[in-house]
Amino acid sequence: MSPNLPPPADFYSADSFTSEPSLGWLLRQIKQSMVLQADKMLGAHDLTHAQWAPMLRLRFNGPMSSAALARELAMDGGAMTRLLDRLEAKNLVRRERSVEDRRVVMVSLTEVGVNAMAAAPGVLSKVFNDHLAGFTDHEFRTLIGLLQRVVANGHAIRDAGLSSETSILDKDD
Repeated sequence: MSPNLPPPADFYSADSFTSEPSLGWLLRQIKQSMVLQADKMLGAHDLTHAQWAPMLRLRFNGPMSSAALARELAMDGGAMTRLLDRLEAKNLVRRERSVEDRRVVMVSLTEVGVNAMAAAPGVLSKVFNDHLAGFTDHEFRTLIGLLQRVVANGHAIRDAGLSSETSILDKDD
């Protein structure tokens, strides 16, 4: 087993598995609720989740290649191109060929896009805080730490080249 991979947990089993309250189901419910609330609030700025998600990445990360943006958002290249077409038509993003490698298309926010994203951090802070109502600071920090561990495990599984058909236990070092 890879040194980056802890032994697998045994919280779930095929004979007793139910979708509710599985980790995946709970995370999906949280994401859906947060996206719905953010969409309601950002809709006033004429932005949908599909539009504000890549723009938020660009706001915080700066210009990125369209391929990197697609990877960040788990989208295929064709879907990203169509989305960028819509954002470009609204003058929210600009695409330019890289001067180092003409095959690479760089995406950045326009001034209109920067202005459109000005409300996003406040909106998302409100949405997140509303979903964390009643949590203590300690509970919040514990939740973040636990979720970061799940993310780290997922990255280690990905980096080890494991798939759903490959068990962690079947890997040899």
